[in-house]
Amino acid sequence: MSAVAEAPVRSAAPMRQSRAKSEAPLGRRWLLYVGVAIIVVYCLIPFYWMVVSALRRPNDQFDNSPVPSPISFENFETVFAKGVGFGRSLLNSVVVAGTTTLITLIVGTFAAYTLARLNFRGKNIAAALIIATSMFPGVSLVVPLLKLFTEIGWISTYQAMILPSLSFALPLAVWTLATFFRQMPKELEEAAMVDGLTRGQAFRRVILPLAAPGMFTTAIITFIAAWNEYIIALSMVTEKEMKTATVAISQFTGIVNFDSPFGTKMAAGVVVTVPLVIVVLIFQRRIIAGLTAGGVK
Repeated sequence: MSAVAEAPVRSAAPMRQSRAKSEAPLGRRWLLYVGVAIIVVYCLIPFYWMVVSALRRPNDQFDNSPVPSPISFENFETVFAKGVGFGRSLLNSVVVAGTTTLITLIVGTFAAYTLARLNFRGKNIAAALIIATSMFPGVSLVVPLLKLFTEIGWISTYQAMILPSLSFALPLAVWTLATFFRQMPKELEEAAMVDGLTRGQAFRRVILPLAAPGMFTTAIITFIAAWNEYIIALSMVTEKEMKTATVAISQFTGIVNFDSPFGTKMAAGVVVTVPLVIVVLIFQRRIIAGLTAGGVK
């Protein structure tokens, strides 16, 4: 009888230990979930408040309630009213951001492949200069660029906004894609050249299709950076028809000089932000794949 009574006691101890071990990871997992939830809420609160403020009536713009009551689309109607010109500003942002992204992707891909695959004199110096150009703050370049563009007649033109944006987007694209190309096996090009292709043909037919995730990620990041650019567009443009969306939002005026149209600015901010959020949500898997593809061989 004693042997029979001791058996459950002995078997219960390992069960408690295994239960404790299983509960410990569960507790850490809950802490991880809570931490992620706090970060998500912290990041989404400003966007939520922007949407709520945009859906309030102009007379209720100083209301602090978390839900607008009643919901009004008057601010959005004001944003796209005749004479405001916000539609043209959105078009200007699309042209500037799209052109910057396209040029950055073309030039950055060739430059990154050259740094990653070819050996030439001054390669390390070229790489150092590329990364050094990204260290200059944009504000320090405004005055010399403004003087240069004034002398050559480029003020209030697309190229006056695109070229400075390239100087900030290209270093990021080159270093991102160069890391991606370095992780690709060199045997891919060697096998293609054994089959009779030149290096250029191997790059175009073999490497570029495999580099699509990294190129797509670079394009998205570049487009978002160019879309949100403000200081260059503000300094290089004086005509209302050439202003980008970010500049137009900052210069919205109210009914009187000392009136600040918070609701109208919030509505315009929603119009500018929502497309980027949708693009990131749709292509988030490709973006993550592009960011992590070069990390593991």
